[in-house]
Amino acid sequence: MNHPELPNLEKTNEFSLELKLFLNDTRSNLKGSERRKFMANVVRLMGKGGQRRAEKELGWDRKTIQKGTKELDSGFDCIDNFSGRGRKPVEEKLPNLLDDIKDIIKPTSQCDPTFRTTQLYSPLTGVEVLRRLREDKKYSPEQLPTVQTIRYKLNQLGYRLKKVAKTKPPKKIAETDAIFSYVKTANQVADSTEGVIRISIDTKANVKVGPFSRGGYSRQKVKACDHDYKPDTILKPFGIFLPAHDESYIYFTESNATADFMVDCLEDLWPMLKTRFKPHTIAINADNGPENNSRRSQFMKRLVNFAIRHEVSICLIYYPPYHSKYNPVERLWGILENHWKGQLLDSVDKVVGLARTMTYNGIHPVAKLITKIYEKGVKIGEKAMERLEEMIERIRGIEKWAVDIPCY
Repeated sequence: MNHPELPNLEKTNEFSLELKLFLNDTRSNLKGSERRKFMANVVRLMGKGGQRRAEKELGWDRKTIQKGTKELDSGFDCIDNFSGRGRKPVEEKLPNLLDDIKDIIKPTSQCDPTFRTTQLYSPLTGVEVLRRLREDKKYSPEQLPTVQTIRYKLNQLGYRLKKVAKTKPPKKIAETDAIFSYVKTANQVADSTEGVIRISIDTKANVKVGPFSRGGYSRQKVKACDHDYKPDTILKPFGIFLPAHDESYIYFTESNATADFMVDCLEDLWPMLKTRFKPHTIAINADNGPENNSRRSQFMKRLVNFAIRHEVSICLIYYPPYHSKYNPVERLWGILENHWKGQLLDSVDKVVGLARTMTYNGIHPVAKLITKIYEKGVKIGEKAMERLEEMIERIRGIEKWAVDIPCY
């Protein structure tokens, strides 16, 4: 389009269609203060009543024209606050919404079983989260945003709602639903009761120490062996995680990750727990592994002795078989694996040191090496186990997965 020559705008009673298109096209190609000053200059050329005419003939906003006039007169350009425009995030209106969503989604989330990513998966949909916000967190329907907003916030928090085949448990026993119901209730009671501290425990896959590739990437070119035929040593990691505080404690041993090793790690952590939390009860989330299940006589013996010695009750809260990825401590292992997979774990000190530099929600773990030797297969006799059974309480129907050790 050929641009017309500007007529004397002050004497022009009506703008032609061609002139209107030219002025608005020019205005649209400018941004910020340049656009405002152009509008102010055109209005000045119109003379008296220019703002009213520009609003009527061109559809321009008077406030924008006035702002441009001030910029022309003062010689200073106003800074545009583009980030302050638009609709405010829903969490400004509901400051506790994100924390409430985390409370709902965390107990049901699970990490990547391969530990290759730190992604968390959840079976809860946006519709279900919205329903629980109404029923559990007592939000009114008028307060809550749409389902699409809830989905967006879940993605922002790092939860993936899409069902992935690799996160699907291979089996489901008859008691699975009852166990999960108990786990949910017991965890909520533990987190909301003063004097109860909840911890999550589990072991990680063995770490072979040597110049071996772990499939990661490094900024510096590093030569690594493709195969790990003869490692210098093998470390067995054991983690203790405090879900309510995002604190983690990682213990390593070159010996065997036995029941005695696990309880010794708990003994090492106890002085800190007693000083900070003064608990009368320890709730322990765990999977029903071979060394820490409730039928492992040596494990139960050590825990009963621990309860008697330190005058503290213990609640064992096991996750169902094939569902261990819901155990909160499992999330540590994915972060740890991604933290050190680009490094050569060629010494024990390097393994422990890298574990200390990892962060979970901005908090570094405490990492220690236990040098004590642990023998496999240590157990007590049947009569001794029968006496222990008299000192513990099993929840009816899920006896293997829910055990209380009262403080006598």
